[in-house]
Amino acid sequence: MENDYLIRKKPLPALLLFSLPMVLGNLFQQLYTLADSAIVGRYVGEQALAAVGASYALTNIFICVAIGGGIGASVAVSRYFGAKEYRRMKLALYTACLAFLGVSILLGGLGLGLSRWIMEVLKTPEDVLGMSVEYLNIYFLGLPFLFLYNVFSSMFNALGKSRIPLYFLIFSSVFNVALDMVFVTRFDMGVAGAAWATLIAQGISAVLSFGVLLWELRRFPCEKPGVFSRTELMGMTRIALPSILQQSTVSIGMMLVQSVVNSFGSEALAGFSAAMRVESICIVPMTAFGNALSSYTAQNLGAKQQERVVKGYHAANKMVLASAVLICICVELLAKPLVTLFLGTDGTAAAYATGEGYLTFMGWFFCLIGFKMAVDGLLRGAGDMKMFTIANLVNLSIRVIFAVTMAPRFGIQMVWCAVPIGWFSNWLISFLEYRTGKWRKKAVAFSG
Repeated sequence: MENDYLIRKKPLPALLLFSLPMVLGNLFQQLYTLADSAIVGRYVGEQALAAVGASYALTNIFICVAIGGGIGASVAVSRYFGAKEYRRMKLALYTACLAFLGVSILLGGLGLGLSRWIMEVLKTPEDVLGMSVEYLNIYFLGLPFLFLYNVFSSMFNALGKSRIPLYFLIFSSVFNVALDMVFVTRFDMGVAGAAWATLIAQGISAVLSFGVLLWELRRFPCEKPGVFSRTELMGMTRIALPSILQQSTVSIGMMLVQSVVNSFGSEALAGFSAAMRVESICIVPMTAFGNALSSYTAQNLGAKQQERVVKGYHAANKMVLASAVLICICVELLAKPLVTLFLGTDGTAAAYATGEGYLTFMGWFFCLIGFKMAVDGLLRGAGDMKMFTIANLVNLSIRVIFAVTMAPRFGIQMVWCAVPIGWFSNWLISFLEYRTGKWRKKAVAFSG
């Protein structure tokens, strides 16, 4: 079968072939928030950028829940695909889609009811609070579309079809930017226009993805699989929950320290928001390599090829190192123009100092999150989740404690000094778990 190359081709070219569409797809997905920030920052003002930025850490948590849950569910689908158990593969896939539809509706409702309270708890500056809540409420209305689209994308990746999500992301991202320009610059809808543009673009992508996914599944003939299984749901949940935590660690940490950044005022928040948008682009390849290694690991374990997993891990680290060098060069040389992209030429000195300071510091450390994502991806694909979960909790705890205790005393720079320390600690714990070889014992097919 043409999409089983992850268990046939040499590890490095197989992972490159599989992960490159994921990298491009994730870049286009980031274009949603980049377009929102750049357009409102330039055409509405610095306060509008700060409003979207104040919402970013919270909205990104929900994105990470959707991505992490989809990746966790895709481990089961990848395992069944590698073992050619197509009935169980379809049953797991349908179960995941129904479960995440329910979760997204529940979370969307909670978000709508609690959005203002959350923003107040995070000490959002008063001059941007109203716009932040307005942006969030529209965002929560579209949460089911966001969840389902990301779950569908993970299912395509589990089937070795990583190019299909890329095509939809290109379409939806371009459409989102076009709607941003119309709603914000023509209709003068402000931050609400940016939020509605994202909702509409994601909604159309989710519906189209669902249709194509059903069409692709026709290529795997089997007896009727059913549409929901509590057993499959429990098996996927054991992988999905730690995966959600891993994907959300950075965003949860940023939300918890958002109150620290907010206390420095809306100008610092605007600069920090601009830098965070750039960082979100920088970590795209690292996240994609880790997610690709999860599917690669699961498929090869399903096919009982454990040694290919080790070779794949080494290949992923080489990809991380090459990407980190390129990212470091670009960030160190282009920090100011990158911040200007969001703040425009009228940004305040405080905003520029914050944004450039964050980027020039972080540029040297993106290799750490890449190595962390790679080893986490292997453990997740093998179902070895205990130390994986502990490692990500340690990462989160370090970031929050360091920022909350040190930034009020020594300045906003302490917020980002904690980041590489957290990433390194996470990698070290996960790597030591990998070296024990316990993941090999856990590498068994899911049983019903």
